[in-house]
Amino acid sequence: MRVQRLVAALLVALVTGCGPAVAATNDRVPSFRPAPLRPYAVGVRQFVVDPDGSRPLPVTVWYPAEPAAPPHATAPATARVTPGRTSRGATPRPASSEATAGPTGSGATSGPTSGGAMSGPVPWPDAPVAAGRFPVVVYSHGLRSLPELHAPLATRWAAAGFVVAAPTYPRTNLRARDFTRADVRNQPADGWRLIRHLVRVDARPGDPLAGHLAVDRFAAAGHSAGGFTTAGMFTSGHPRRLRAGIVIAGGGLAGSFAGPVAPLLFVHGGADPIVPEPVGRAAYARSLGPAAFLALPGQGHGEYLTPGHPGFAQVLAATTDFLRWALYDDRAALRRLPADARLPGVTTLTTRALPD
Repeated sequence: MRVQRLVAALLVALVTGCGPAVAATNDRVPSFRPAPLRPYAVGVRQFVVDPDGSRPLPVTVWYPAEPAAPPHATAPATARVTPGRTSRGATPRPASSEATAGPTGSGATSGPTSGGAMSGPVPWPDAPVAAGRFPVVVYSHGLRSLPELHAPLATRWAAAGFVVAAPTYPRTNLRARDFTRADVRNQPADGWRLIRHLVRVDARPGDPLAGHLAVDRFAAAGHSAGGFTTAGMFTSGHPRRLRAGIVIAGGGLAGSFAGPVAPLLFVHGGADPIVPEPVGRAAYARSLGPAAFLALPGQGHGEYLTPGHPGFAQVLAATTDFLRWALYDDRAALRRLPADARLPGVTTLTTRALPD
């Protein structure tokens, strides 16, 4: 009962009146290939969905790129920012630029984005997209945040073979002129609007991403209010193209976890003062089908998303394993996940109904 009251209070404060997500259509299935065996270089580009509409949606896309950057490309700045610092409206604080290796062990060595080094992949603006089709992760930021604050995680996923599309939500981002906390209720529909746009982009002659998106293999992920947004995308009737979700420091919304069953991974700090861990645990309990809960005892609202911080290597490895399994059908990644996710004294992992 206490957890139910806590969930209700948080939803009133954070996402009062949340509505259902708008479903995408046209579930065509393109050709696809197995999970990549090597890391990619990373490219980055930006565009705006519905620039002349009532809710223009700027989007940053990180994607697997050709091994060498084009001669005309200019290397971007490599400063990293702590995403957990923005949830209360604080000014983003760049993390140290020193390369600090993450913890050793299976969590730091598994998969193509191994390790927790703070340097990470350097994204090249408008670099050529690597050959082939890649699954897509729609990543949602939290309140008073921005996509680029989550680049340490997003760029590593891109290097592992995923296109990561991160919208800047119009009324909850760090620079919003009319910041409105309750607008989170509209963000699941924004996420679906982005998915529909990407499906069109894949078929648009001349677009750099055309022919490179596995439009039947989407995942949704997000931190804090972006975690609630992610949960809100899994409503009744959502197309099967949305195959998996990662809820980081978030919880469920009314109507979440309905429709086609999709595997879900929850990540939560045990001492989170903004979205307490019981809220994430309650969402995990409500979800249907295969699920896992990665807990970081003693940690707060998002410091574990900072490279070099305890737990980052395990969060990175576990989320990458999960995405490789859910979107590439990589059973070896699923078998690695328990060992990659656990580090005594830093993380714990609970699972339900995961395949053997």
